[in-house]
Formats: sequence, C-alpha cells, structure tokens
Amino acid sequence: MIKRAFDYILSALVMIFFLPLGLSLALILRFTGEGEIFYRQKRVGRKARPFDVLKFATMLKDSPNLGTGTITQKADPRVLPFGKFLRKTKLNELPQLWNILCGEMSFVGPRPLTKETRDYVPAEILTELEDVQPGLTGIGSLVFRDEESFIHESGEDYHAFYSREVAPFKGQIELWYKRRRSFLLDIKIILVTAWVVIFPRSNILRLTFPCLPKHPLFNP
Repeated sequence: MIKRAFDYILSALVMIFFLPLGLSLALILRFTGEGEIFYRQKRVGRKARPFDVLKFATMLKDSPNLGTGTITQKADPRVLPFGKFLRKTKLNELPQLWNILCGEMSFVGPRPLTKETRDYVPAEILTELEDVQPGLTGIGSLVFRDEESFIHESGEDYHAFYSREVAPFKGQIELWYKRRRSFLLDIKIILVTAWVVIFPRSNILRLTFPCLPKHPLFNP
C-alpha cells in the first residue's frame, strides 16, 4: 500500500512538473517524422495481464513488423531522427507516468516485456516474478541500459543472443530485486537511474549495488 501510494503521488507530481516539456515534445513529434505522438505497445504485466505501455513515438509505425521485430538493434534504421534524441535521453519513457498513475506499472520493478521477449525468459523465473508489478525503471533496466550494444557486439543473430544470454540473466537480475525489495531499495534505484541518465558512463551502479549477480558478457 505504501508503494502504491508513493507511485500515485509521485507520478502525479512529476506529470505536472514535466507537462510543459511533454507538450513541447508532442508538438515536435506532430510535425516531424510520421506525425505520430504516442506509441502504444502490448506488454505483459503483473499476473501475466496484458496492458498497453505508452511512450513517445520514436520509430516507424510498422517497426514491429520490420527488421528484428520487438528487439531494437544498435543504430536501428527504424528509429526516426528525433526519436534518437528521445531514446538517448530516455524522454520517450515519460508517458509511462500515465501507466503508473493508472496502476499498471510502478516506478521501480522489472521492465514489462512483450510476449515475444517474455517467452525467452525461463519459466521458473517468470513464475517467481509473476506477482511483481513492472516498473518504469529497475535493476534490469540499469544493467541493460545499453542492451542494443551488447547484442550488436556479440555479432550473433539478435533473437538467438537475446534468448540465450540476455533473457535468462535479466531474469536473474529481476529475481535479485524481488528477494531484496524494499522502499529504501526503490529510492536508491530511482536516484541511480537519474544519475546514469545524466552521466551514462558512470560506474555508480556497481558501486551502489556491489552484490548484484555477475555475467562475463555484461559489465555495467
């Protein structure tokens, strides 16, 4: 109940604070690219319930049916020019404050996955994570904030590498969060998220959470 109250109050306050910026971004999107402002995508939430995650549009409208589908690659040609800026600054995620206000997401939790990427996560991990509300940010989001580069540098097929390496380890990271979750941990994750958005090359994640699970290919 405390977490939900925190999410509701903070999302409302942040939406009000960022309203002028949000309106400015909406106007730019309306008159650039394909003229789309928002992008809605089906994601799987708590208790495996589907919902529409809301973002500012950064890619071609038909992008899920092009290229690598719901997995975004490095320098993805489907990303629109202004979309590159939005994705780099994470401003494309701002509309998800509405998902939080509606109770579909929390500020902190596992990232909500598409059905396609969710199917790559081991079943035993999905079962344990089923009762956790998905989040705007989280440990998994921080560790894999440069996910496109990890996949690109592997030199492998995007789906094969994601299925074999990314999805299982991301699941382990999210389990680490669930088994330790607390209000204090959530506050730390929010602060670290804000820090790495401003200083993306910072090593603050491992300094703040030194006991995170490790993987030879992913070194945040």
